[in-house]
Amino acid sequence: MDSCPVSRTASVISGKWTILLVRDLSEGHCRFCELERSLAGISPRTLSLRLRALEEEGIVQRQTYPEVPPRVEYQLTKKGRDLLPIIEDMRHYGLAWLGDEDDCTPAALDSPAPEPATAGVI
Repeated sequence: MDSCPVSRTASVISGKWTILLVRDLSEGHCRFCELERSLAGISPRTLSLRLRALEEEGIVQRQTYPEVPPRVEYQLTKKGRDLLPIIEDMRHYGLAWLGDEDDCTPAALDSPAPEPATAGVI
């Protein structure tokens, strides 16, 4: 296994839809159907697989309520919430360097893009 923390982090968040799932869960708990609606184009099977993988990584917590019909909600764990600054930095980078045609961030994370950093480049 790679010992580089950047590489290990990238492997956790690099799956298609993963970052967008974390972004959508940043606003609080969501049900499966809400996530499916917010991620237009994701299949139910892919969504289920991504949520399961994020659960296994300890990024997402699944809560099942004993109701009829059963209700299942997903929310970020502490480990998942710690990814939010990374995602916010990616949003700022995209706005600053890649254009701002579609700002896809939920309102909770909406803020102006900072000036690009000139020091401390890794």
